[in-house]
Amino acid sequence: MKNKIILFWAIIILTIISIVIIKVKPIPLGLDLVGGSRIVLEAQTTETISKITQDMMDGLKSALENRVNALGVSETMVQQMGENRLLIEIPNVSDPKLAREFLGETAELEFKKPVLDENGDTTGWEPSGLTGEDLNKAAVGTDNSGRWLITLEFSSKGASKFAKLTREFKGYPIAIYFNGESISEPVVQAEINGGHAQITGEFTHDQAKKIVDLLNAGALPVPAKIIEENTVGPTLGADSLEKSKFAGIVGLGAVMLFMIFWYRVPGLIADIALIIYSLILFAIFKMVPVTLTLAGIAGFILSIGMAVDANILIFERTKEELKSGRTLFTAINSGFDRAFTSIFDSNMSTIITCVILYCLGSNIVKGFALTLAIGVMVSMFSAITVTKNFMHLMFGTGQLKHPALFGLKESDINEAYEASETKREKAKFGVLD
Repeated sequence: MKNKIILFWAIIILTIISIVIIKVKPIPLGLDLVGGSRIVLEAQTTETISKITQDMMDGLKSALENRVNALGVSETMVQQMGENRLLIEIPNVSDPKLAREFLGETAELEFKKPVLDENGDTTGWEPSGLTGEDLNKAAVGTDNSGRWLITLEFSSKGASKFAKLTREFKGYPIAIYFNGESISEPVVQAEINGGHAQITGEFTHDQAKKIVDLLNAGALPVPAKIIEENTVGPTLGADSLEKSKFAGIVGLGAVMLFMIFWYRVPGLIADIALIIYSLILFAIFKMVPVTLTLAGIAGFILSIGMAVDANILIFERTKEELKSGRTLFTAINSGFDRAFTSIFDSNMSTIITCVILYCLGSNIVKGFALTLAIGVMVSMFSAITVTKNFMHLMFGTGQLKHPALFGLKESDINEAYEASETKREKAKFGVLD
């Protein structure tokens, strides 16, 4: 009994911790709940790129993920569709136009050296071999007069290229091109070592920041064109969230009423365990964290149903044990033991299915699979540990004096106990049926 009391208080403490986590820690919401932008990009072939390969698509996906991170938007999904398309979902984005323009930019930075005639005059520009790929990072800064500029920090290889370029063309301008357009043509005053440079021009802060963000995110390995864009408004997302909450409350309430009606006191214990299960599960979602979408909510609600199913198996087995004449304590233990195999097999089948869905499914399916898998694992703890502990503390040991508390009739228990007593008496005197 002492161990059961310790376990009881451990469950209570775990429940309190879960409530604190739920209150303090926010949960990330998906596009379908908070609104945002859904964009489809298509990789484009060029004169030099005749075919889009999977390596190119992987590189494009990685570059776009970096760009979205530069936007400061979390919980974004980038997923390949077919051979040459990517689906990007950006939840809670405040400026869809900015996201559209940002994702579509190529971010090609190139330093071009001057083409000189026989008199030493500049007649044009050609590639110098120094590009954005040689950058470590870029940042926005200001000069002494307060004008916005862009500072560049090259890699060691890029620093060597830049030093050579400034040494060879001292006294001449070097053109800095961004996405095919000249944004600055500074004159080299001296050889620049150390791998640091500045781009000056008539920049506004927003223009400079956009260029810096694109440079830090990296260039796209292949050109990409936005072919489709949909916007999910926050009102629609909020409406979906409210409907999901309502459906969850109604569903959970109906299940709890059914458990009390059919199983009486054990049903009430199961309902308490179900509330504890829901609190622990939701706290785990916030700790992971799990991005909650409509599909994720569906997985959460389905896992609640499976948790109830486990309690139903346990209670039905317990009632069978009581009808067979076992004492209350023995019937509860046997009920849990007999039901465990069925619960374990069922839950393991569900978890295996969730793993397959998570590995092979889209991000929406992955959200459903993850919430369902976590829910199923927590439900086993709830049914086997929480419910069993509360049952023992509530009913203790001995004979069931009030069968109605288990939804049974007096005759069911009396006949069972009489038959068991007769059997024990015969066994006492060595009489076997």
